[in-house]
Amino acid sequence: MAVTNGSLVIEFILLGITEEPGLQVPLFLLFLVIYLMTTLGNLALITLIVLNSHLHTPMYFFLLNLSLIDLCYSSVITPKMLMNFLLKKNVISYMGCMTQLYFFCFFGISECYMLTAMAYDRYMAICNPLLYNISMSPKVCLKLMLGSYLMGLFGAMVHTGCMLRLTFCDGNTINHYFCDLLPLLQLSCTSTYVNEIELFIVVGKDIVVPTSIILTSYGFILCTIFQVRSTESKYKAFSTCSSHLFAVSLFFGSSTFMYLQPSSAGSMAEGKISSIFYTIVVPMMNPLIYSLRNKDVKVAVRRTLNRRIY
Repeated sequence: MAVTNGSLVIEFILLGITEEPGLQVPLFLLFLVIYLMTTLGNLALITLIVLNSHLHTPMYFFLLNLSLIDLCYSSVITPKMLMNFLLKKNVISYMGCMTQLYFFCFFGISECYMLTAMAYDRYMAICNPLLYNISMSPKVCLKLMLGSYLMGLFGAMVHTGCMLRLTFCDGNTINHYFCDLLPLLQLSCTSTYVNEIELFIVVGKDIVVPTSIILTSYGFILCTIFQVRSTESKYKAFSTCSSHLFAVSLFFGSSTFMYLQPSSAGSMAEGKISSIFYTIVVPMMNPLIYSLRNKDVKVAVRRTLNRRIY
């Protein structure tokens, strides 16, 4: 497992979620079903948005990109995790590990800012409806989308670049189900001080800034909703925004618990459970949350099915 000087690790072993023999098959089936639901749900939502012209609006433009991110995000993590339940040793090469880390960071950070763009879109739609078509023009939407991906690209390059500078010696067992930042830092046999500072700054920025913008947007949205006299309009506005808020809370809450707490505050087992939410559960729930309670999506489903029948 080591190169000629006997000090540098060239592959890692992923321990997975648990080593309990009795839980391997049930957990494999559970996460396989979740992954299939994630894949089918996001693909279905992408297809509906593309095929139905009445969904070609800013809100669904961002939702399409969110579904695309969730699909890729889940595919970076879940298939390798499923192998943990089938193999005695789930081995991943050094470069494979760094590649997984890069795409995990890219899609994870991109999702942070895509959710922020969606919150801004809802703010403009509810608080400034008369200016909505101008403020959320196709050009603005394109800039927000590209900005989200560029932030993901920047964050992924910084995180992966800092990880590549570290040396990994004899320890090659990652106490996690994928190549995450914190478990890898624990294996390094060189100083991780720079990495810890970088992690705190970059992750802090990518969690605190989007969360602040989202909370501010929804603060204004709530103020606007309370001023509306119509009960039906209030219910519609709350229904539209509650699903977004639920997804945002689950995603940012679990990632904050994982990355922005002192290293001694929680065990890695708790970190694994927390990371399951933002890497596996949220990508599955997003298409369900945005489609089951959305009248426009239900209309699109009926139209698409009718096209196939007739």
